[in-house]
Order: sequence, then C-alpha cells, then structure tokens
Amino acid sequence: MTNRLVEAKSLYLRKHAENPIDWWPWGDEALATAKEKNLPIFLSIGYSSCHWCTVMEGEAFSDLTIAEYMNANFLPIKVDREERPDIDSIYMQALQMMSGQGGWPLNVFLSPDDLVPFYAGTYFPLEPRYGRPGFLQVLQALRRYYDTEKDDLQQRKAAMVEALLTSAVLKDGTAADVAEHELLRKAWETCTAILTPNQSGNSFPMIPYGELVLRLNRFNFSPRYDGAQVVTQRGLDLALGGIYDHVGGGFHRYTVDPTWTVPHFEKMLYDNGQIVEYLANLWSVGVQEPAFERAIAKTVQWLKREMTAPEGYFYAAQDADSFSEPTAPEPEEGAFYVWSYSELSQILAHEELVELQKQFTVTPSGNFEGQNVLQRLQAGQLSESVEIILGKLFAERYGNTPESLDTFSPARDNQEAKTYDWPGRIPSVTDTKMIVAWNSLMISGLARAAIVFQQPSYLELAAKAANFILAHQFVDGRFHRLNYDKQPHISAQSEDYAFFIKALLDLHQAAVGMGDVASASLWSEKAIALQDEFNEFLWSVELGGYYNAAIDASQDLIVRERSYVDNATPSANGIAIANLVRLTLLTDNLHYLNLAEQGLKAFKSVMARAPQACPSLFTALDWYQNSTIIRSNTEQIKSLMPKYLPTVVFASVSNLPENTIGLVCQGLKCLAPAESVEQLWQQVQQSQSRG
Repeated sequence: MTNRLVEAKSLYLRKHAENPIDWWPWGDEALATAKEKNLPIFLSIGYSSCHWCTVMEGEAFSDLTIAEYMNANFLPIKVDREERPDIDSIYMQALQMMSGQGGWPLNVFLSPDDLVPFYAGTYFPLEPRYGRPGFLQVLQALRRYYDTEKDDLQQRKAAMVEALLTSAVLKDGTAADVAEHELLRKAWETCTAILTPNQSGNSFPMIPYGELVLRLNRFNFSPRYDGAQVVTQRGLDLALGGIYDHVGGGFHRYTVDPTWTVPHFEKMLYDNGQIVEYLANLWSVGVQEPAFERAIAKTVQWLKREMTAPEGYFYAAQDADSFSEPTAPEPEEGAFYVWSYSELSQILAHEELVELQKQFTVTPSGNFEGQNVLQRLQAGQLSESVEIILGKLFAERYGNTPESLDTFSPARDNQEAKTYDWPGRIPSVTDTKMIVAWNSLMISGLARAAIVFQQPSYLELAAKAANFILAHQFVDGRFHRLNYDKQPHISAQSEDYAFFIKALLDLHQAAVGMGDVASASLWSEKAIALQDEFNEFLWSVELGGYYNAAIDASQDLIVRERSYVDNATPSANGIAIANLVRLTLLTDNLHYLNLAEQGLKAFKSVMARAPQACPSLFTALDWYQNSTIIRSNTEQIKSLMPKYLPTVVFASVSNLPENTIGLVCQGLKCLAPAESVEQLWQQVQQSQSRG
C-alpha cells in the first residue's frame, strides 16, 4: 500500500511512499484540507542523503501505531528541503528560536489556519531514548495542547510571528557609523578564529569562511592570527583527511571528529564545487601542494564517472549508507568506502600493505567501527607505486580499473542498488535530480580550476552543464530550480539566480583567459539577461537585497526572507551583491552598482553585529571596495589570470593606446596606461590592496 508520495518526483519524498502515514506533498490541496478539517499540520522536512532522516523513516514513520494516531489527529506533509529551501529556511529558523539549535530531519507542528509553528524538533525516536521522548508521546501531548490550551497557543504563535518578522526586516542598528575597512578587519579576525583548528566537535569544510580569509589575507590586518597558515591548513585537512575519498575521488560532507578522520559519508555536489574552487585558489596564491592538484583531478574524475548525466548536468548527491550485500535488510553507513584490515591483506601483497601503511591510516583495529577510513599521514606527491595500490582498491570497490571505467551508472534507489548485479561493491544511492544552485557551484569550481591548472577539459565539462541549464530551465520565459528526467520543476529561488549568474560570469572569465571571445560574449549576455529577471521578481525595493523566492511564488510562505547567512553553501545575497559589482565592471552600467550599494546597506547591521554569520557578504563588500578591471590583450590576460586576484575582472581588448599593454581601472577611475609588464603588475597589486 502506498501513499500520495509515490507520484512525487523527489527521491526523498518517494522514500516515504510506502509509509503507513498518509503523507501529503506541500501544496494548496494539503493546506486547504488541514484548514477545513482543523487538523494541526505535522510538517517533516529532510533530504535524500540525510542519515537521521532515513533512520526516522524506518522507525517512527513506518510504525503502524504512530501512523494510526498521526492520520487521525494531524495532517502530515513531507517536504524535500532541496526542492523548497524557502520553506525549510523559515521553519528551521523557528526551530532555532525555540531550541537554540537546528538540524534535519526538521519536524514542525503548524497551526492550519495561518501555518505558524507552535512546536518543532529534529529526530524523534520511536521509543523514549537518548534523553528524548518517544514520538507517540510527543504527538499525543501536542494534540492535547492544540485542543485545550488555546490562549497559550495564540500567545506562542504571536511571539513566533513577531520574531520571524523582526528577523526578516533586519532593522538598522548603529552600524552606519562603522567604517567598511573596520568591518572587513573584524570579519577577517572572526572567520580566521573560526577556521583555526580546535580539539572538539565535527569538522566541516566551511568554504565561505576559508574564501573570505584567503582573500583578505592580502591586507595584513593583524599579527594575532597567521591567516596564510590557517587557510593552508584547511586545504591540507580537506585534501589529506578522511573527508576526501582517496580511492575514488570526491569529498564527503564532513567528519564526525576534530581530526578530519571519520566522515559522514554522503557526498554533496555543493561541497565538491566549493572545495574545488577553494583548492584552486590556494594553488593560485602560491600554495602549490601536490595533494591539492591530485584532489581536484580525482574529484573531477569522480564527477565525470558518477555524477554527470548523459545530458551534461550534475547529479545532486550520493547517500552515506549502502548495502554490504544484496540480502542485507538495511544499508550501512560508509559500507561502500571503508576497508577491513583482513580485506586489505587479501587484496594487496604484504609489501604493498606495508607501503600503504606508510602513507595512510591503516591498522588491524581500524578507526571506524573496526574498519579503516583512509587518511593520508603526510602531504606531498604520492609515489607511482602507491597510486597503483590505490588503483587496486578502486578495482575492488568498482569492479574495474580507474583507467577503463569512464562511466559508473548510478543506483537510483535502494531496490535498484540491491537487485542490480554490480561488478564490485553495492554503491550508495545517487539522487539524480538537477539543482541549478548546486550545479552552479560546481561550474564555478571547474571554471576556476581550468584556468589555474590550464585544463580545457574542466572548462568543457562546466560549459556543458551550463548549456543544459540555459536550454532546459526556462518555462514561459521564467527560470526554474530543478530538473527531473529532462523536466524543469519549481520556480528558481534566490540562490539559483545568484549562483548561476556567478557561474556564467566565471565561465566568461575562463573563456576570456582561453582567448575564446565568442564564448565569453555569450556567457556575459546570458548573465545580464538573467540578472534582469532576478531584479524584477526577487529584489526588495523597500528593504534592499533579494528575497528567497519570487513575488509570484511566495503565497504559501508566512514571511518573505532574504538569505544572508552562510551555511553549507554561501548566502544568496552575498553572492548576488558581488555579481552586481562584477556586472558593473563588465557593462559600465551603474544601476548594478547602485543595487550593490543598497544591498550592502540593507545588511550592514548584521555584518557589524554578527560577522561570523555572513562571510559571503564581506566578500561582496571586498568586491565593492576594491573592484578592478584589467583591459589588456589575450597574451597578458593569460599570464595574469591564473594568479590570485580576488576582486579583478578581465576584459580582452585589441585597441589599446600605442606602446601600452594594459589599462587598469579601479572602480570608477582608471590609472595611466601601463607600458610594461612590470608597470601593469605593480598597478594590479596596488589596486587589490587599496581598500
């Protein structure tokens, strides 16, 4: 017996299609039914590769007693947060206001008349444990509260609405008096401290923080921190740690320890795109560590092999869990990736195992539930013999050698994973939907790496994905966020617009660097057209900045938010404001600069109050303060572009004044035409640090 979710396009929703709970997808029919029947809404939000979402689906959501009570007393709605980040953002903020922390699964109880939350939590166990009540107890208590405590319910909801509206408006404080340079210095110190290694907790990539510290290191703000060492260490932790898949390529989501050893094994496209760009930028600043180049190259191989659709776009994610054998009742976390010592002893000759142990963490007792997660012991170039050993492990996992396996088709669900005759291990399930925002982050990473490492194949991969989006993600002239099997779905949100415009601008710059004038012109034209649509439907005329969702796609939201907080991905407004400055440089259209100024003013209070929340806004401020355009010939651009010049846009021109090689313009003023390579470089360096 299946419920309504069996027809859903989302893999996450379909995973709940056989639950006895009478799930509804979010939509007008579900909301109207709840209101008509006066049923409090149980809203459950998650995503396909979320481990504890999977656990709750197999426990509480599969329990008949829970389902009987839920179906009689609530209207249960399932939302894929990757489809509707606007809904997720509002109710995640509500959870954080109620409890001081967040996470997924996000389970929220809403009043049906106004969709205001009155209680929220994350994972609820079937029976009381982990210091948490059993899920049935929670349901019974909340239904009783909803029926009998009307006055308290109304007071609670009124306080929540006021808090959400206050947060959305972001009233100016005393931030107007804070100088921009002081804001940048404070942000650099704050983010450098956050990135400094600690001895407790999980380890996340936190790339927006790394990118901000990397770009602001050029100002030498304070001797308190060694910013160069901090960003380099973050790169080493990523490229050498267990968070990186040293056998197959690609980065896992995070590690569950402070030593970067044991990952939470899902692989998200958005992490990999950001990390590729970050490692390429580290290389371009002069930290030319061979492990960085290897990590990028192997990640691109993983992307092409496992995460690229035949049409050219990139899949969203791979699960953390996989089946150890076809008869296993449940998938196990990390089963596709980890190695037992006895298994390694059988695959490798004794001398090979000894050599592997000299380079990686391999012991009889292991470092993860008796298994081994490979983590490199030192930086540098891996020897050819070690690469051969890793190739043997690759063949054991995938059933083929790295050289002969160009494409590894995805397992699209658990049934397919268990029943297909895989030549090696059973792989994790891949969520094959196309998300514009996440594809855009990968496109940007590939474009930057293509220039830094002079790899045209990286740029070809990026361009193919971008062309798919341009060809398939517009319906009746409007941009759309998702694609399921060649079908666009759901209106684009602010992060889709912002990240894709950035990707188009990055492709434009890469094409300029490669001397491809025609492609460069195409990418810039598409970026300008999409920016016009973004401005029309999502810009806040009253407040400044961009709303999360378009004006005609926000009817089901209790508040319209403007994303400014960086999480696993950068904030939409941080990226969008930087884009506006870049577009100003390319087009000389000062309307873009006016919008950028309004956007920064809109968020200045939160930038002054909580710099730890919004590093991408400070990246945008750096662009605004130090924007530079270099007009030169292709030869000079090719020599400059692989260097780390974080607020520079390049334009290829052929009509420079006689006896000059380039023209450097700082924002709205231009310097004297450069007559030598030395003079040009001096002007560029001065321009990058003038703020």
